[in-house]
Amino acid sequence: MAEADKFKTGFIALIGRPNVGKSTLMNQMIGQKIAITSNKPQTTRGRIQTVYTDELSQMIFLDTPGIHESKNKLGEYMLRIAQKTLDDVDLVLWLVEPSSFIGAGEQYIIDQLRTCKKPVILVINKIDTVEKDKLLVYIDAYQKAMDFAEIVPVSAMKRDNIDTLKACIRKYLPYGPAFYDEDTVTDQPERQIAAEIIREKALRLLQDEVPHGIAVTIEKMRMRPDGIMNIDATIICERDSHKGIIIGKGGAMLKRIGTQSRIDIEKMTDCRVNLQIWVKVRKNWRDDMAQMKSLGYDMKND
Repeated sequence: MAEADKFKTGFIALIGRPNVGKSTLMNQMIGQKIAITSNKPQTTRGRIQTVYTDELSQMIFLDTPGIHESKNKLGEYMLRIAQKTLDDVDLVLWLVEPSSFIGAGEQYIIDQLRTCKKPVILVINKIDTVEKDKLLVYIDAYQKAMDFAEIVPVSAMKRDNIDTLKACIRKYLPYGPAFYDEDTVTDQPERQIAAEIIREKALRLLQDEVPHGIAVTIEKMRMRPDGIMNIDATIICERDSHKGIIIGKGGAMLKRIGTQSRIDIEKMTDCRVNLQIWVKVRKNWRDDMAQMKSLGYDMKND
């Protein structure tokens, strides 16, 4: 690792509207899966911190919930997390989809960024979905809307321009020693990552109206003498009808969620896993401060 006067290190916020690919980009930047992803908005609920270290720098990424109009207490919590992150970082990456249309949602984020006083790199994601000659039109539209430190087109899914983005980020980081050792990739405990993996599988497999109302808790995570890890988890939902959908006919849906979750958790823990999942109903937990706190969403601490 380079000397402190030649080494750069800093905190980088990933912000953007829901479903623009922030978690996918962060996973690609650090080279492994930490944040869960799905094609549904509001997948990320808390602030997830990951670390990428190379010979020249240490980049500490803070993936935030998508910035959107809140509809309940959980939505307010997610918005506060995203906005507070802007005060805690050295650099902001704003992810947008390739378009020349700057709507009310994007304008709201621009208004937030103008008061942030940190360098902002605009990252136009999903460039693999549009014709290349249209990119200049999209770049021009955003350049007129706000003065950015850099504009970098990428495809997080295809890994296009990821190294270019890293080089741009490095330019704006301060010199100084690393905050974490070079083997650290996240501050998330295994229990939390396991819970998020289960929530990801539910997001991907369930109907649209169910996932936003679910949370996952890990009741037990213990290694047995035979090297198999026992994990007991609970999926929390808001309605009895949702419980039936999550379990599925003859338990088929819950089995699919469990099987897909176990495969990813085994990759994370590097051991065999015995995963048991239960489903419980907590009516309207997303608007109940006490229930939110018990599930790890604490407005006061965050």
